[in-house]
Amino acid sequence: MGGYLWVKAFHILFVAAWFAGLFYLPRIFVNMAMETEPAATARLLQMSKKLYKFMTLLAIPALILGFALVGVYQIGVGGQSGWLHAKIFVVFAIAGYHYSCGRILRKFEAGQNTRSHTWFRWFNEVPVVLMTIAIILVVVKPF
Repeated sequence: MGGYLWVKAFHILFVAAWFAGLFYLPRIFVNMAMETEPAATARLLQMSKKLYKFMTLLAIPALILGFALVGVYQIGVGGQSGWLHAKIFVVFAIAGYHYSCGRILRKFEAGQNTRSHTWFRWFNEVPVVLMTIAIILVVVKPF
């Protein structure tokens, strides 16, 4: 049981840290979409690139530990495990969001962003919704 609790604790830690980046990077995109000064844009772009790399490093152990909870410790396996299937779907959506942040970052790097700061403000809300769904699925286990 002790190993399970360590894996669970570090999974939560890495997920929280990963989400800090998922919350903040799109906020930087909002600022870059509004910025008109090249020096400020370059500084925001550098911040974004560093943050994206760091987020990716945090996402890897978050995902590995999460899947270890299922594969090794059999969390949610058997019985009523519909919540787990839904959670795994949400995890793939979160990973897709992370990937899309990388694509957006590459567009900013290439000077090809066509989206407004308003679009990025809405885009910034996606991880809040996904995290809310994931937490409800894990804690409430509605099905």
